[in-house]
Amino acid sequence: MTILFNVGSLYFCIFIQYYRVYKMSLQSSSVPVGISLVQIGSDKCCQRAFVNRTLWYRASVFILTYAAYSCYHLSRKPISVVKNVLNQNCSDVTPTPGVVINASNKSNWCDYAPFDGNNAETLLGALDSAYLFSYAASMFLSGFVAERMNLRYFLAIGMITSGIFSYLFGIAKSYEIHYLWYFIIVQILAGVVQSTGWPGVVTVVGNWFGKKKRGIIFGLWNSHTSVGNILGSLIAGEYVEQDWSLSFIVPGILIAAMGFIIFLFLVSRPSDVNCPLPDQVSPERPHPHGYERVSTEEPVEDDENEMVSDEENSYHHWKYGNRHNNELTRRPYREDSPIISTHPVSEQPIGFIGALRIPGVVEYSLSLFFAKLVSYTFLYWLPHYIKSSTTLSPAESAQLSTLFDVGGIGGAIVAGGISDYTGMSATTCSGMLLLTIPMMFLYEDYGTNGFLTNVVLLILVGFLVNGPYALITTAVSADLGTHHSLEGNAKALATVTAIIDGTGSIGAAVGPLLAGVVVNTGWENVFYMLMVADVFSLLLLIRLVKREIQTTRSHRLIL
Repeated sequence: MTILFNVGSLYFCIFIQYYRVYKMSLQSSSVPVGISLVQIGSDKCCQRAFVNRTLWYRASVFILTYAAYSCYHLSRKPISVVKNVLNQNCSDVTPTPGVVINASNKSNWCDYAPFDGNNAETLLGALDSAYLFSYAASMFLSGFVAERMNLRYFLAIGMITSGIFSYLFGIAKSYEIHYLWYFIIVQILAGVVQSTGWPGVVTVVGNWFGKKKRGIIFGLWNSHTSVGNILGSLIAGEYVEQDWSLSFIVPGILIAAMGFIIFLFLVSRPSDVNCPLPDQVSPERPHPHGYERVSTEEPVEDDENEMVSDEENSYHHWKYGNRHNNELTRRPYREDSPIISTHPVSEQPIGFIGALRIPGVVEYSLSLFFAKLVSYTFLYWLPHYIKSSTTLSPAESAQLSTLFDVGGIGGAIVAGGISDYTGMSATTCSGMLLLTIPMMFLYEDYGTNGFLTNVVLLILVGFLVNGPYALITTAVSADLGTHHSLEGNAKALATVTAIIDGTGSIGAAVGPLLAGVVVNTGWENVFYMLMVADVFSLLLLIRLVKREIQTTRSHRLIL
């Protein structure tokens, strides 16, 4: 008993010591709670580890934002999979014991009310549009709020509430809720909170990564959209035939949990942890306690005018940054700082009209309207199309539809790489849009001829559809948000991102709604609608393409 008491006392003393250090870190440090604890642990056990602080934080931001937006898409994908069981051909379904089938319910006994009537396709399309129109309208407000709020809180709140509304949709089956207004309200509110995602993550990544190779970096990073869609389809497909409520509940739990992780660990700006800005990274050199940033300033002196050069202070500067360095231009957040942030006069957030005046914002926004119309029609209707045009089950249709997103990953990376190499983003988008039109025609005409043909064509369509969409929403938005006309004010990034993606999201809302109506006249007409939308997206970029070609020619003449 004495030994146990002594061991317990020892652990209690250690806990008290860690708690005191933790409280001190909250008062003096600008980093989140989780990062504060990591620093405390590393101080105790890894004092002589060689770590590049800036690289470490960039890697953590890349991984956390990637996982966060994967969860956003993961939680919005299930509705496209569950459509196949909310309304289906009941003659192909084996009745469960106890189900009474008669002349009045013979054709819809297996459907879920209120989606059991002849207008089920229209109601399902309206369900998509309730979410997407709400998402699009809220996107403009989200960009405005994101520039004036701590992005860590902004994303964490959005993700946790997104999980709640995904859960509320799922429990409709458990509690046998059959009211259309319930589903519409849940979808509208889900759209509002989901709009926090894109302005938040793009702004955080834009804060940490400079313009060098931005296209390829954002191309790799933007694969989170396709990864989230794939995981959402697989998770929803796993439960859709047994208990479709879990197709919503499980993703809801995942995004809420990820939101809590974001709250603990995400560092939204380099200045929050005394790291240099991305395009102003000063060189670092090896140091006995890690990497030391080379400063052009005079050494700091203490109150007795003695040089501060001992190893402990050198290590402190590596670990927490040099608070006297002139490259740190913003005041960092603290854990007890207000959620609503303040900005220096030189970095006041830009207004809506000011953002529209940035060259290229209007053209890219309108082009994305049609590009995202095409992408989201595939997102919400592809599993249903595969189920209707093949003999595959709902779960198998969901699994096959993931190949569209597999192609999308490659399309985003290739589009970003070409844009980096050529410096011609509009031309890159236009080339892929031009190839998309005949490829969609081939998929509609020959995709159902065989499984292998379906697979190959589906990957190619995803590659071409998602390439321009990904490039405009990431690298192009980030470039325009830090355009030279802003004279160094980087506070336009969230607003520009919100305007471009918000306009695109209106198209994303229109596409599934139109598809729900047009599908009653035949699936081929849905594909013709998507081809026309691609043509409009291409035409809206012609002026920018012409400008890029002229600029490239003038540079060649100078050289």
